[in-house]
Amino acid sequence: HPTLCPCEAKRSRAMGLIKCSEDIMQDTKDDEVLATVAASPGRRGLGIVSLSMLGVLLLYVALATPPALGWQVFLVLTGAGVIWLANALRLATSHQIELTETELRDTSGVVIARVEDIASIDRGFFAFKPSNGFLLRTKTPGPRTWHPGMWWRFGRQIGVGGMTPGHQSKLMSEIIAVILARREMG
Repeated sequence: HPTLCPCEAKRSRAMGLIKCSEDIMQDTKDDEVLATVAASPGRRGLGIVSLSMLGVLLLYVALATPPALGWQVFLVLTGAGVIWLANALRLATSHQIELTETELRDTSGVVIARVEDIASIDRGFFAFKPSNGFLLRTKTPGPRTWHPGMWWRFGRQIGVGGMTPGHQSKLMSEIIAVILARREMG
């Protein structure tokens, strides 16, 4: 078993994940990937298929057995919106989220947050965070964006998770916590 830092010994025993922060960051380059979060294939497939089927079903009901004109327009617009959402989910979950020493990014090249801009991380039970994920608070606000099933940003808050496996996002959040603790210690 590796030697643990005293500051991380308690958390490491509880989580079984974190070694000494120097061990994690040892010999890392700024662009080396420390942790990766990808959408779970089962959740991804189930989500895309479910939304697609719902959209097709709504369009079918609107066109095969047309209700009153107002309801028909509503069903067509809702069906088209759900199919658009299924495609947005497909595109967003085709990418992975990567954590490096300097930034949190996805594999399409979008920088989600710079590490020096992260003010805090919240992984608590009552946090307003995605399923199997965590919430970051940054020092500066960014543009609103939403990548369904992977991450979203609203002002200074960034939610990571959704269709991601819990163990991957937990590991990434623990490494971010170690980076933040290391930064606070100087």
